[in-house]
Amino acid sequence: MRSKLTSMTLVPAFLVTVLAWTGPALGQGEILSNPAALRETAPATYKARFETSKGGFVIDVTREWAPNGADRFFNLVKNGFYDGVRFFRVLDGFMAQFGINGDPAISAKWRDARISDDPVRQSNRRGFVTYAMAGPNTRTSQVFINFGDNSALDKQGFSPFGQVSSGMNVVDTLHSGYGEGAPRGQGPDQGRVQMEGNAYLTKNFPRLDFVKKATITK
Repeated sequence: MRSKLTSMTLVPAFLVTVLAWTGPALGQGEILSNPAALRETAPATYKARFETSKGGFVIDVTREWAPNGADRFFNLVKNGFYDGVRFFRVLDGFMAQFGINGDPAISAKWRDARISDDPVRQSNRRGFVTYAMAGPNTRTSQVFINFGDNSALDKQGFSPFGQVSSGMNVVDTLHSGYGEGAPRGQGPDQGRVQMEGNAYLTKNFPRLDFVKKATITK
């Protein structure tokens, strides 16, 4: 277990420059530019299928576990937020983190679109999916998939909202060669990911795996 999760912090809002990127189809950008409008209540249970550069996996979400988190995730997946995003922080034996939109303009809109905390009703065990956060009531769009038993995170308020029901073998193969993010490691700098999007990641970390398409399924 790693003792610090400081690189899960949210980066303060900055002025951004729109760069070339790979992400949602034309038209979705306008939808995603208004977080306040994407507040649909999620079903009691739903599945989110992720097609990635390594294959597919499915996350089963149970709203009762973490209603605020489940609702936010439902809206993000349904409206194409995760399409094209990179798994920018993959640490062997710990977790795979993703959820910064590839378009800096969209990323800027969601950086401060925080949701209230949910009580921790499930444990951060292998395959469970949880939001990254930087303290109370700071969850936005970044999530991580636990590789192992990270139950120590439970007492810190990390509340799982779903679980990988199929394709965990795919998650296990996501590229982890870049290690921890800068400045503690040689991996992507989250500040630059927020500011420059996929243009920065494609140029400097070309081996990162990514989401091709994420959809809500029955």
